[in-house]
Amino acid sequence: MDLLKFIQTVVLALIQGVTELFPISSLGHTVIVPNLVGWGDLAGGTACGGKSCFLPVVVALHLGTSIALLIYFWRDWLQVVKTLGNTVVTRKITRGTEEWVSWLIIVGTIPTGLLGIVLKNKLEALFSEPQIVAAFLFLNGSVLFIGEALRRRSEASLKNLSAPEREAHFRSLKTLSLKEAVLVGLAQSLALIPGFSRSGTTIVAGLGVRLTHEDAARFSFLLGTPIILAAAAVEVPALFHQNQFPFWMIIFGMVLSGIAAYLSTAFLTKYFEKGRLDPFAYYCWIVGLVSLALFAFVLHV
Repeated sequence: MDLLKFIQTVVLALIQGVTELFPISSLGHTVIVPNLVGWGDLAGGTACGGKSCFLPVVVALHLGTSIALLIYFWRDWLQVVKTLGNTVVTRKITRGTEEWVSWLIIVGTIPTGLLGIVLKNKLEALFSEPQIVAAFLFLNGSVLFIGEALRRRSEASLKNLSAPEREAHFRSLKTLSLKEAVLVGLAQSLALIPGFSRSGTTIVAGLGVRLTHEDAARFSFLLGTPIILAAAAVEVPALFHQNQFPFWMIIFGMVLSGIAAYLSTAFLTKYFEKGRLDPFAYYCWIVGLVSLALFAFVLHV
């Protein structure tokens, strides 16, 4: 067994499983960390039919994450399937129901899916530019900070209420319109750029349409699942044309990534009942700036 490849698989799987759900950019970390520790050849190799194996391996780990999300939110996805069937039969949708939420999820995934197809080749080039990705990670922190600051401004008139009472003042997911779901889904497309967080941008957009923190996080996690699955369907076949990573090692990484993602989802679902985005913003600022400094003055990537 190649010990280095195994260590790389474990590290990338844990990074992917944790950072996909935390609003700190999984793609950003999977580009920055290998370059910080001297694994830059992962993104620059030529073992996958003349292309790097990095993207298909990372997407395979994303597949583990998406399976974990399907398991965690299995009731929601069962409802989506039921909704499609019921809509075909009854030809009507009732707003404010769980069936309505299912259509919000379906509609919200469309913008990122279309943009991902159109911009795929151009965005892949960023995987070999860790300095740019570190800058985007810093900007991601700014998005989180501004989004939370705007929420606090909207809470100013409720300052005499307790934190739970303030949260209850905002909207539930069932009240969103299809147009608002598209807008939140469009925010998710920013995460096609490594360094921007899928969950972070969609949570901020959810807060922007006055969802509670808890429902903004839930909607974010649900919107991400079909996008990750679709990306895997496109990229995973390339794994069969590479010889850098044994297939069993990739499967192991998918399972490890899925376990980490499941635990992260459970933690964050509880955290956003009361928690804020600020700590994640500070983290992105620090990691982005430190990485930029190291790449510029120490590592010369």
